[in-house]
Amino acid sequence: MTRPQRVAVTGMGCISAAAPDLRGHAAVLERPAVHCAPVPAWLFPTTLPWPVFAAAPDPVSPAARDLLASAGEDWAPSRTVRLAATALAEALEMAELDRRALASRRVGVVMGTTVGCTFNDEAYYLAWRGGGRPDLAPVTRYLSGNLAAAVHALLGTHGPAAVVTNACASGSDAIGLGREWIAAGRCDLVIAGGADELSRVAYNGFASLQLADAGPCRPFDGERRGLNLGEGAGIVILESAQQAGARGVEPLGWVRGYGAAADAWHPTAPHPEARGLRHALDRALADAGTAPVEIALVNAHGTATPANDLAEARALAATLPLTTPVVSTKGMTGHTLGAAGAIEAILTLLALGRGETCGTVGCGRADPELPFPPLPEAAHAPLAGRLGISQSLAFGGCNAALVLEAAA
Repeated sequence: MTRPQRVAVTGMGCISAAAPDLRGHAAVLERPAVHCAPVPAWLFPTTLPWPVFAAAPDPVSPAARDLLASAGEDWAPSRTVRLAATALAEALEMAELDRRALASRRVGVVMGTTVGCTFNDEAYYLAWRGGGRPDLAPVTRYLSGNLAAAVHALLGTHGPAAVVTNACASGSDAIGLGREWIAAGRCDLVIAGGADELSRVAYNGFASLQLADAGPCRPFDGERRGLNLGEGAGIVILESAQQAGARGVEPLGWVRGYGAAADAWHPTAPHPEARGLRHALDRALADAGTAPVEIALVNAHGTATPANDLAEARALAATLPLTTPVVSTKGMTGHTLGAAGAIEAILTLLALGRGETCGTVGCGRADPELPFPPLPEAAHAPLAGRLGISQSLAFGGCNAALVLEAAA
C-alpha cells in the first residue's frame, strides 16, 4: 500500500472537565487547573467517596445544538453522543466544513468509546425486572448510541463507519485507523476520535479494583494512589495533505505514525516491562520514519496507578532519550476512558504548536523508582521540535501510540 508521508489534521474539537472547547484547553495548558470533585447528584447517585472530573451538566454547545436538531425531534441522544456532537461541531468549524460541503465527499467516521451510554440504563432495567412498565426512552437511547452511526446521522453523510471499543486505547486506535483509511484512499476525509460519559457501573468497577484515589490523581508521583474517572470527547478531522491544499486549508498538524500491540499478559494489569507498549512505540516510530531522538514531547497515559506508571516509564526508558519531556495530562482531565487517547492527542498537538509544555499536574515529587523522569507539576519546559508521541495503555493489555507533528 502506498502511504502518504503525513495525514493532515485540519480540524480539532475537544470538551472535558478542564474546558468546554479547544481554546479553553489551550489556556489550561498554559495555566493548569484541576476540576476534580465528588460525583454530582445530577450525574448518578453514589455513597462512594471517589471524586471525578465531570463536564458541565449540559455539555452541548450552540453549534452542537444545531447539529442535534438536524437529526429530528424524536431522537433522544445519550450524554456520550452529546459530548461527541460538541467536539464534532468545533472540529468541523475549524476545518471549514459543513453539512453541504460534506455531502459530495466520501466521509469516514471512526469513533472510540468504552461503553457509550450502555451503563446508564439501570433504572429502566430495575423497573422492568420489578414488573413495571418503564418509559422506553433508555432503550431508544441505547439503540441510537452507536457513535459512528450517530455522527453520520448528524451530518447526513455516508461512508465507512467503525466504533472502536478497545478499552482505554480506543481513542488513539480510532485516530490510527482513520489515518489508515486516508492512506488507503478509502475516504476523502475521516472524522476520528473518542467520547465517553461517566457512569455509575464503570465508577463502581474501578473502585472495586482499588484503582481510584480519594483525592485528585497524582500521575508519576511517589505518593500516587490511583486514578480519577473523567468524561469528555475529542475529535479530529483527517485529510490527505493534497486535499487540504486543494481546499485552501492550512493543516493544524499531521498524524505521522501509528503503532498498536498487545501485552498478552493480564486482563487488567500491564506487563511489568510494558512489552506491548514497547512494540507499539517501535512500530509508530518506524511508521513515521522518525528516530527516537527527534521526539520533543511524550504525553503519557499516566493514570496515576502504581502499576501503569511504572510499566510506562520502563517502556519509555527503553525507547527514548531520558532528556525527552514526558507528561501526563490526566491531572487536568481525569481518565476519560474511550475518549482519553483522542483528547490527549489534541492536547499533544496544542503543546507542540506552542513550543512549550506544562508539567504533570499532581506530580509534586516524581517516584524515584521510575526509570524515566517525568516533568513535575512545577515545571514548564521548552520543546526542541514539533514531533511528539501520545500513547495509551488499556485493560486487556492493549497499547497504542501516535506520532504527531504540529504545523510550523
